Amino acid sequence: MEIIIRFFGLILSYLALLLNRILEYLICREQPDYPPIRHPLLLKSVLELVTALRRGQLTSQQLVEVYIERVREVNPSLNAVIEDRFEEALLEAKHADSLIAEASLDYDRVALFTRYPLLGIPFSVKESCGVKGLSYAVGSVLRKGMKAPRDGDVVELVRAAGAIPLLVSATPEFCMSFETNTVANGRCRNPYDLTRSSGGSSGGEGALNGAGASLFGIGSDIAGSIRLPAMFCGVFGHKPTGGLTSIKGHFPYSLVDENLPNYLQLGPITRFARDMPLLLEVMAGDNKHKLKMNEPVPLNELKIYYSYGYPGLNGLTHPYVADDIKLTIVRALTCLGKAGIESTQLDLSFLDNIFELVIVALVDLKGLPSIITQQAGRPPNMRLLVLEMFNSIIGHSLFTKEALFLELMQRLNGMISTNKMQQYRDEVARIKTYLTELLGDRGVLFLPTFHSTALNFHTSLFNITGIDSLLLFNVLGFPATHIPMGLSLPGMPVGFQVIAAPYQDKLCLQIAAELEAAFLGWTPPVLHQIAVPDTPVLNF
Repeated sequence: MEIIIRFFGLILSYLALLLNRILEYLICREQPDYPPIRHPLLLKSVLELVTALRRGQLTSQQLVEVYIERVREVNPSLNAVIEDRFEEALLEAKHADSLIAEASLDYDRVALFTRYPLLGIPFSVKESCGVKGLSYAVGSVLRKGMKAPRDGDVVELVRAAGAIPLLVSATPEFCMSFETNTVANGRCRNPYDLTRSSGGSSGGEGALNGAGASLFGIGSDIAGSIRLPAMFCGVFGHKPTGGLTSIKGHFPYSLVDENLPNYLQLGPITRFARDMPLLLEVMAGDNKHKLKMNEPVPLNELKIYYSYGYPGLNGLTHPYVADDIKLTIVRALTCLGKAGIESTQLDLSFLDNIFELVIVALVDLKGLPSIITQQAGRPPNMRLLVLEMFNSIIGHSLFTKEALFLELMQRLNGMISTNKMQQYRDEVARIKTYLTELLGDRGVLFLPTFHSTALNFHTSLFNITGIDSLLLFNVLGFPATHIPMGLSLPGMPVGFQVIAAPYQDKLCLQIAAELEAAFLGWTPPVLHQIAVPDTPVLNF
C-alpha cells in the first residue's frame, strides 16, 4: 500500500462526498424536456422485433423510421449524437425488406434469419468504435472532421448479421474520462436529469439507450466505460471477457501493447437484458464458441458472492457507497434466494492494494497516442503538459482536464516507485487465480458498480477513486454486467454489477435476465404515452 496515493485517495474521497452532497442541494434537478415514448415499437426487444420481421408483421423501414424520429426528439436535450446516417439507414432498411419479401416461404425466412440474425434491426455506435465514413474525432478538437476509414471489427460483425447503424455517439476526448464533456462537442446530458453527466466513456450510448432512442448500442470498456454509463442512465451494459471481442478499428488503439486487447473490450448497451446473449455472440465473431451459450446452467446451481465495499483502511480511502445502491444488492439477493440460490458475503481484504494494482496496470499500457501531440511515440514535454492542465482548469485549453490528468498521471508513473511495480503485477496474477478458482463455472460476484448515482458535471476527478472497482475487472479480464434496479428516491437510476470468471459471460447475462423479469430492468425517464399508431398494432 502506497501512503502518498492513499492519502491522496482519502482527501479526494471525502472531498467528493462533501461536493456531491452540496451540489445535490444547490443544483435543482432538471427534468427531461423531451417527449415520452408514444410508439409501441420502441418498447420491443430485439428478439421480439426479429420475430415480427420474420413473420412479415413489421418492416425494417417502419422500425428504422420510428427510431430515427425518437433520436430527433431526444437529441436536442441530450447532445448525444455526433453524426448520423439516417438516409443511408433507410435505404439499407428497404434492402432488408426486399430480402425478407423474396423469402416467401416460412423455411426460407428461417434460413434467412439464421444467416442474418439481426436483419433489419437498427442500432447505434460509440464514435470510437468506428463506422466507415462517419466522424472519428473521438472528442478531440485536433481530429475534428476526421472520418473512420473502415468499420471497426465489431461493427463489421454486427452489420454482417444484418443490423443497420444509425449514428455514432458522443465520447470524452480519446475516451479518457468517465464524464462525456468535451471542448469539441460540449456536454452529453443524462436522460433522467439534464444537469448531470451521462457517464463515460460510452456516454452517448448510455444517454440514447436510457432515453429509449436506441434499440442497442456498441460501447467500449477499458475502465468501466460501458458499465458506468449504463449505471448512470439506467440500462444494461456488458463488458465481455478480456480478449473475447476484437478491438481493431477502435480509437485509441495500440499496435505494441499486448495487454490492451485484454483490458479494452467492446460490448452491448441495451434496455433489454434478454437481448444480450444474441448480441454478445454476434460481437464475439469466431470466439462465440468460447461462451457456450447453448449450455445453460440451472439457476439453483449458481453460487453468489457479494460485498458492499472494502474493509479497514482500504474502505476509508474509498468513497462511501450510497445506501440506495447497497439496497439494490440486498433486493437482488432476497429475490434470487427465493429461487434457492445460495449467497455468501465475501471479505475483500485480498484487494487491500486495489488502488495500486489498477494504477500500475494503466501506467503499463504502452503505445497509446497523446492527446496533445496526437502520436504514440511523441509525448509532450512535462512543462507543456502541466501548462495545458492549468489552462484547461480555467477553460482556456483545447483539451479536457480529465484526459490531461490521466496523461499526467501516466507520465508520473502513477506516483509509484519503479521497483515496487513488479510486486503489484505479481499480486494481480495471484488475485486472478484466486477469483477464477473461487467463482469457477457456477459462481458470480455482486459488487456496487459505482458509489454514487449520476454525477454533476466537472466532478469526475473528485470521484476518480471510485472507478477502481470497475477497472479491476478489465485488468483481470473478467466479464461484468451492470444491472439496473430501478430509481433512487430522488429519481436517479441505481443498480450493481455482476462479475463471473473468464468466459463465463453467460452467468452474468443469466442473472441480468432473471432480475429483469423480477424488477423490470429499465425504468423510463418519462412515463410512456402509447398512442394508437397509423399502422396496425402488431401482436408479438
